[in-house]
Amino acid sequence: MRGHALGRCPITNLFEVFIFLAWSVAAIYMLVGPGYRLSLMGAFTAPLVVVLQVFALIAPIDIRHPVKLPANPWLEFHASISLVAYGAFALACIAGVMYLVQERQLKTHQLHSIFYHLPPLTYLLWWGFVLYTLGIVSGFFTGHPLPRLQVVAAIAVWLLYAAILQGQHLRRLAPKRVAALCIIGFSAALTLLWGITFTAQMPSLP
Repeated sequence: MRGHALGRCPITNLFEVFIFLAWSVAAIYMLVGPGYRLSLMGAFTAPLVVVLQVFALIAPIDIRHPVKLPANPWLEFHASISLVAYGAFALACIAGVMYLVQERQLKTHQLHSIFYHLPPLTYLLWWGFVLYTLGIVSGFFTGHPLPRLQVVAAIAVWLLYAAILQGQHLRRLAPKRVAALCIIGFSAALTLLWGITFTAQMPSLP
């Protein structure tokens, strides 16, 4: 209904962005979860989705734009694919939390059987990285000048995840550190959502 009223993908303010992000997290989980029997990951994912949607509904961030401009396909693709990448990064963050919980249980010799099969952290990272790369590249085809600060922030997030993947590939990062960096990376990326400059057309996502 919101998309029909706007005449474009409903990602034009923070309320819509957080709702779309919650959808992305749920969609990525439904794609990955069944293939890896990740019922435990669903127990971690569901609260995150609920928190994102409740926050979007309660916080005073649903600010409508009075001016409507024609939809820009490149801008919509840039914004939506970037948020889907955020969904993959969110699941990588959840996988990182689960790994750290497993590590703690191993140290205390209290490992539960439900932690024997952890989600594919590398798989989620690669999905998020590829989608985020597409989001950054498509941003240069929107026909609109990109805010310099947002470009720098987007590249910084991209470099962080590239460094995580490179360090993991070369085995320079221990699995525990990779898990911690996934949590830090998503926290930083989520914080950058507050730096989005919204226009009457669509937001330019970092």
